[in-house]
Amino acid sequence: MRKIALVTGAGSGIGRACALALLKAGWQVVFVGRRLEALQASIALAGEHSGNGHAITADLSQESDVKALFAQIRERFGRLDLLFNNAGISLPFTLPGDMLGDDWRRAVDINLNGAFYALSYAFKLMQEQQPQGGRIINNGSISAHVPRPGSIAYAATKHAISGLTRAAALDGRAFGIAVGQIDIGNVTSDMTAKMTQGVPQADGSIKPEPCMDIAAVVETFMTMASLPLSANILSVTVMASQMPYVGRG
Repeated sequence: MRKIALVTGAGSGIGRACALALLKAGWQVVFVGRRLEALQASIALAGEHSGNGHAITADLSQESDVKALFAQIRERFGRLDLLFNNAGISLPFTLPGDMLGDDWRRAVDINLNGAFYALSYAFKLMQEQQPQGGRIINNGSISAHVPRPGSIAYAATKHAISGLTRAAALDGRAFGIAVGQIDIGNVTSDMTAKMTQGVPQADGSIKPEPCMDIAAVVETFMTMASLPLSANILSVTVMASQMPYVGRG
């Protein structure tokens, strides 16, 4: 029987790449995001494996949407073996005194509350299903450890993801639920083109930063996803080797 995976933010970027890798590896994969067209286009990229991809729209910042999403998972598949808790947003460079409450709440609603809702409902399903157990992988960030200048909302929510991961990993032990976190550095994409042109550094300078190919992220993710539930990668950082992260930058 094929294992069932759910990937949030699967309409583009890292979510899409990892969801496609799961399809290629033989999983049934539920692609979740806000835009049905983007999800369907992502699934179509799987070619011969696309029949095992399923698109479901949801606004993860709304608990009612997440509840309805997991009701569909229960009804259609009866279980869930893997959640990749990937969806999130970043905001433009903003100093703490200039951060608007609405922008702060939007970041918290999506990056933290949405991640919690998905983890919570996945945890409950994995706890109740037979055989019991499953795996949850949260997408943290380099910013779960070290913030960028002008990124207080993103850094705060990603630091919180680390707490979410560790608490759920502890609570999951009794139920065979393995919870881990992948912290990802700069990835080559249209969205990160500015990294190679120059971004603010901690010393106030503007410098370009190296990026890695998304294939490195996918390979790391698939290593985590393919482990037996008796083993868990609690936290892993994958980044371009020359990225200014370790030491003084």
